[in-house]
Amino acid sequence: MMKYYCYVFFFVWALVGRTQQAELWLTKADKSVLFQQQTTTLSFGAQTNTLPSIYVDDTKKFQQIDGFGYTLTGGSAQLLMGMKPNERILLLKELFGTAQNSIGVSYLRVSVGASDLSDHVFTYNDLPVGQTDLNLTQFTLNEERKALIPVLKEILSIAPNLKILASPWTPPVWMKTNGASKGGSLKPEFYDVYARYLVKYIQEMQKEGIRIDAMTIQNEPLHPGNNPSLLMPQDEQAVFVKKSLGPTFKKANIKTKILIYDHNADRPDYPISILNDPEARQYIDGSAFHLYGGSMENVRDVHEAHPDKNVYFTEQWIGAPANFGGDLMWHVKNLIIGAPRNWCKTVLEWNLAADPQQKPYTDGGCTACLGALTIGTTVERNPAYYIIAHASKFVRPGSVRIASNVTMSAPNVAFKTREGKTVLVMLNESDKAMTFNVRYRGKQITPTLEGKTVATFVW
Repeated sequence: MMKYYCYVFFFVWALVGRTQQAELWLTKADKSVLFQQQTTTLSFGAQTNTLPSIYVDDTKKFQQIDGFGYTLTGGSAQLLMGMKPNERILLLKELFGTAQNSIGVSYLRVSVGASDLSDHVFTYNDLPVGQTDLNLTQFTLNEERKALIPVLKEILSIAPNLKILASPWTPPVWMKTNGASKGGSLKPEFYDVYARYLVKYIQEMQKEGIRIDAMTIQNEPLHPGNNPSLLMPQDEQAVFVKKSLGPTFKKANIKTKILIYDHNADRPDYPISILNDPEARQYIDGSAFHLYGGSMENVRDVHEAHPDKNVYFTEQWIGAPANFGGDLMWHVKNLIIGAPRNWCKTVLEWNLAADPQQKPYTDGGCTACLGALTIGTTVERNPAYYIIAHASKFVRPGSVRIASNVTMSAPNVAFKTREGKTVLVMLNESDKAMTFNVRYRGKQITPTLEGKTVATFVW
């Protein structure tokens, strides 16, 4: 009998010992707390009350997450390469590592050739005026070997499973109707050559040990006023995909995913029209979006029109000088929460780093794009650093979005990780503190969240 009571005692003790607790990480709009884990003990229990509740339901699963991160622009890589090697490695470990003091960035976007946040415009096949190179014999990645490729190799040594998305801003100018880096269109007679150019980029990066997981066809194809840029309406993009890029990828056995659009959410008709074309859609993994126009709900329209195709969120800037509180609230609500709730597999901020004058940028490029980091004599962490950190550290690639309801002034999104942990990212966008329940599998915690605060719960 005594042995029986001992078993019962240890069984009850084990149940008590397994009481589920939630970690809580906070960032406040007034910067008094910046992505700090709280010492508050939040234990799930059976107690009930009449407070508003967020119900997290892991029996309802949605899209798998590929990652959260930034665009590693050419300028970002240049600034990182300018740091002392030991300081750069420590910073890269903080960004891309998974240690306690790291934020676990798991996805990067890079430009194919220069973006407008490079220090000059270039492609991988620049020629004197009047010349062409149909066989791409003068293709070279030498510009990228100065900074981007070395930095990517260091990042991949820290995070070997990091996924990389590549986006071109312009083809070589000899392929364009206006012979210039800014604006113009891709000449139809060069569609096949340009497709081979993009294949060659993927192959040459692979030789460097850098795998390109996905590629958008053109950054902001409806914005030819940037430098560099290209105008590519949806009918042209559809033809390029189905007649040139898709078949060329297939012939070369390229596994890199093809993503269309890569522009604002106010034009869901652009990707939908291409995906409606059966010849084009066979080559397409999904569509990419920015949010300088439209709303995240428009992205849901694309998902609902073609639920077998993925959607990605690939760019949003923060303008200098930052409005820390306002930027934090808007970006967490619309991107970290809004994009996944509308089926996006990635959330990427623009861009990783700039100097104190928001340089480098091209002549005609963005002069006020604030990096997640400002790299000067010191390294300053800006709003985008904390915005991404609230998800990237905990919602690792392979996590899935799960159901959660929105109540009060508390936008939120929930995930289940591969390891079985549950992550809830939410914010109190009101000015007043709120006390509420987080309900999960019949039990709850009852935290109080001050006004204008972002919170990540992990259990």
